[in-house]
Amino acid sequence: MGNLVTGPDGRQRCAWCQAAPEFFAYHDTEWGYPVSDDIRLFEKLCLESFQSGLSWRTILSKRENFRSAFCGFDFNKMAAFSDADVARLLQDAGIIRHRGKIEAVINNAQRAQEMVAQEGSIAAYVWRYEPETPPAPRSASTSPESVAMSNDLKKRGWKFVGPTTAYAFMQAMGLINDHAEGCVFRDKAAQKRRAFVKPV
Repeated sequence: MGNLVTGPDGRQRCAWCQAAPEFFAYHDTEWGYPVSDDIRLFEKLCLESFQSGLSWRTILSKRENFRSAFCGFDFNKMAAFSDADVARLLQDAGIIRHRGKIEAVINNAQRAQEMVAQEGSIAAYVWRYEPETPPAPRSASTSPESVAMSNDLKKRGWKFVGPTTAYAFMQAMGLINDHAEGCVFRDKAAQKRRAFVKPV
């Protein structure tokens, strides 16, 4: 039962929730539920990129600041960011002021535009990597599918999208149901996945 923790309502959830009070709401209402909206998918890829080497708590606490600074993660707007925008963002104490990561997500916005032109949508692209047989819940930090996604994104010119980042993205966006066995939200995530219309 090491993968579970009792929440404030007395129900059991994934143990990682106990790392911060704000994780409970994120876990209960967002994490692991399938997403087909391109802006949300792009936002998550960006935030996972910013998380590299940091804690998710740091990123989650700054998420609204990130959204404000990056035009709600509208990649069509971000793709037009200039050196002046990079300079502005490097002065923004509400986000992670890492030049490499800032420049990477601007680059990725341009690559996202290319992806939509080539594939129809970001959603249609990423859902091709939904594994037929995912790893057992809470047992992996990468998968063959996350390695494949990472490698292909890099070939397309994306940055800060390693296999671990890709796997965390897949967990959060519902491409797999990684809620622990016994977590009360595992069944809810499974229901949402069954009802989800996979984008093509």
